[in-house]
Amino acid sequence: MNDQKKELTKKVFNLTVLVSALGYFVDIYDLLIFGIVRIPSLKYLGMHGSQLIDAGVFLLNMQMGGMLIGGIIWGIWGDKKGRISVLFGSIFLYSVANFLNAFVSSIEMYSILRFLAGVGLAGELGAAITLVSEVMTKETRGYGTTMVATIGVMGAILGGIIGDVFSWQTAYIIGAVLGIILLITRISLFESGMYNAMKTSNVKKGKFLSLFTSKDRFFRYLNSILIGLPNWFVVGILITFSPEFAKALGVTGPIKAGNAILFSYLGLTIGDFASGYLSQILKSRKKAVFIFVALTGLLTLVYLFTHSLSPVEFYWICTLIGVTNGYWAVFVMSASEQFGTNLRATVTTTVPNFIRGSVIPITLAFNFLRAPMGIIYSTLTVGIVIFVIAFTALYFLRETYGVDLDYVEDI
Repeated sequence: MNDQKKELTKKVFNLTVLVSALGYFVDIYDLLIFGIVRIPSLKYLGMHGSQLIDAGVFLLNMQMGGMLIGGIIWGIWGDKKGRISVLFGSIFLYSVANFLNAFVSSIEMYSILRFLAGVGLAGELGAAITLVSEVMTKETRGYGTTMVATIGVMGAILGGIIGDVFSWQTAYIIGAVLGIILLITRISLFESGMYNAMKTSNVKKGKFLSLFTSKDRFFRYLNSILIGLPNWFVVGILITFSPEFAKALGVTGPIKAGNAILFSYLGLTIGDFASGYLSQILKSRKKAVFIFVALTGLLTLVYLFTHSLSPVEFYWICTLIGVTNGYWAVFVMSASEQFGTNLRATVTTTVPNFIRGSVIPITLAFNFLRAPMGIIYSTLTVGIVIFVIAFTALYFLRETYGVDLDYVEDI
């Protein structure tokens, strides 16, 4: 009987990891599809020249603004109502929004739908990582969350291929269909036992403002956010606007944003697996993050100051910077491990979305400095600030490898 119970438990673990990973796969596809189809979709709406950057920044910021708000909503919901309910609600919302994106006829309509898509996309990763972290042992959860992130980022690779082969409208519709199919598969998922045990107690759950009422909680939360800033600096600036950087750097042929995203996320797939595995080998989340952030800083300099490359060489740099930028799994897992069960979903859902939302001030600063400083040095200036902040936050962040997650915060 014990052997049968162990086998059933193993199957539940494997199913949870697989379905969570596939959810993140679709999430990443839908999250990045705008960057992939930005130019053709905006040209369809009559944009050209510098409008492609200006309108692109505006729409990206609308999406990320939705993710900021959605992260808070889904995070609180996940602690109050359960992790599974978030996985159902979020994927339904962003699938519908992305389907409607295929039929936009104005920038205004486009912006509203990117905002709604952002709200939906905000719930996926946090709920998935929280669920996987709680159903696996403290010794193995690092491997589970690594698999979620590694499989998940492959969604960007699919997005790059789809965006290159099909029209931008079809690319949006494919993402929506994938989301609905995955929604059906989630019927078989089980709620975390750790959450179920806490749910029936009188402990306060999902109080977002409690993250700001304790100095210790606030700095755990703030540092968990700040160490991820380089990740979306790379994705939101260097990769999203890669055609414009290529032109400034004298790349000898045309560069497509979709291809840059595809190759960078191919690198991220390798990086997420490597960083997660390294954190298990080193028995340290902090050391793994430090190594990858430092390498990302070096590759950013290579990206910004290597001139007259061929398109193939430029895409190789995008791939390599993707590898070094692939510490997403470790940083989100570390955020999840920083807090008790009654705040874990709130934190794990809001942290990555605040990082994604950081694209708003990052792109605004980049756009503001671009006119007087040029695209290269405006990016360098913003990048220096971001990397200094990330290293400082990492220094003060507490180590969480192997900590027991079965506890609650006193809020």
